[in-house]
Amino acid sequence: MAKYKIKNGVGIIPNGTTEIENFAFERCNELTSINIPESVTKVGYHAFYKCEALTSINIPESVTWIDNGAFFNCKALTSINIPKSVKWIGGYAFKGCEALTSINIPKSVKMFGDSAFKGCKALASINIPESVTWIDNGAFSGCTALTSINIPESVTWIGNLAFSGCTALTSINIPESVTEIGAGAFEGCKALTSIKIPYSVTEIGYSAFDGCKTLTSIIVAEENKVYDSRGNCNAIIETKTNRLIQGCTNTVIPESVTEIGEYAFEGRKILTSINIPNSVTKIGGRAFSECEGLTSVNIPNSVTEICDEAFSDCHSLTSINIPNSVTKIGYHAFNECKVLTSITIPNSVTWIGEYAFFGCEKLTSINIPNSVTEIGFDAFCGCKALTSITIPESVTKIGKGAFDECESLKEIILFQTDPSKIKVSDLFGLGLPKAQITLYVPKESVIAYQEHWFWSNMFWSKCAAIKPITDDML
Repeated sequence: MAKYKIKNGVGIIPNGTTEIENFAFERCNELTSINIPESVTKVGYHAFYKCEALTSINIPESVTWIDNGAFFNCKALTSINIPKSVKWIGGYAFKGCEALTSINIPKSVKMFGDSAFKGCKALASINIPESVTWIDNGAFSGCTALTSINIPESVTWIGNLAFSGCTALTSINIPESVTEIGAGAFEGCKALTSIKIPYSVTEIGYSAFDGCKTLTSIIVAEENKVYDSRGNCNAIIETKTNRLIQGCTNTVIPESVTEIGEYAFEGRKILTSINIPNSVTKIGGRAFSECEGLTSVNIPNSVTEICDEAFSDCHSLTSINIPNSVTKIGYHAFNECKVLTSITIPNSVTWIGEYAFFGCEKLTSINIPNSVTEIGFDAFCGCKALTSITIPESVTKIGKGAFDECESLKEIILFQTDPSKIKVSDLFGLGLPKAQITLYVPKESVIAYQEHWFWSNMFWSKCAAIKPITDDML
């Protein structure tokens, strides 16, 4: 910084300087304004990084390049003039400029880097010129004051997380030039009520509209050859696979849909019910996660797989029917369904995944069918109201902490005749039940369990007794 000076808060750059060097004024907290001479053509990498007292800056017409992070975290910067000479705005160039209310991007700019304006919380409007052909990853992520944006016809690609967390964004116009919408592009846009996908879009990334809580209308242009919203169903369906990739509060799932994709309804907090047709065979990961208003759901007997976190954090879900067709209940499938009081696991299920019913605080009892061979790690952890559990002879493995923090558990009914056939290490972790537990096993196996190294010492003496299964338990 030897050739640069700061006098009374004003940065002085010598005439004839062609480039403001990398890190030139980095973390200069006394810098409030800067005079950039017309000889400068480039503002270097992190040149004004974290100059938190800098309120305004005038960039001369000579500058063509604003490098990555040039004004990153200039939190007091309220305005900036970008001249018509600038062709490139680097990645996170204005990231974290929380006081910046508006910015005009000139037509000379061909592109701006990833996260260029990320976290500009006061940015209420921005003009994107027709010279820009793509909106990079995270470009406007976290611009929480942005209510609307005009995307010009020149743009062909909207990057991953481009507008994620723009919580005030109520509408967006996607032009017919756009061919790809990246993963999480509009994720968490809580005020967005409607979207229209033009015929030109051929790829939509996963979770593109995840967490758009108030989304009520989804339309896909009839001319689109990759996606459709058949029968005005208010959803985006991948035409070739019949997979529903994005739904909303008003979605009616058509009979032709075979799969509900990952994140399809995630975060739809005002969704109270949904009808899943008999054509559906798979419910994807996090498909209904965080649907906090969902009270009940009927899963048809066409479904064979409930994937990881499919109904996690559905805090109003009181009951659910799992049909005989389901063979797998995935990791965290019903995690934190806090008011779920009952669930029937059919005898088609062979595996209950890790954390499958974690935090289901109102679940009082559960019967595991004799088709299940494995109960995953922490599968029923935090089921505080669970008083009894029945484990069939088919189970050969119980994961660590499977019943951790089941503080009301009083009995375990275990039908395995040979205790050595169950692979188990620690049922409770550190969350021991409050009361003594009675372990019920087949009459002819009581002595074998009493002499077995694990079961004879289980739960650090939390087992009151090992008793034979009674007739009423059969």
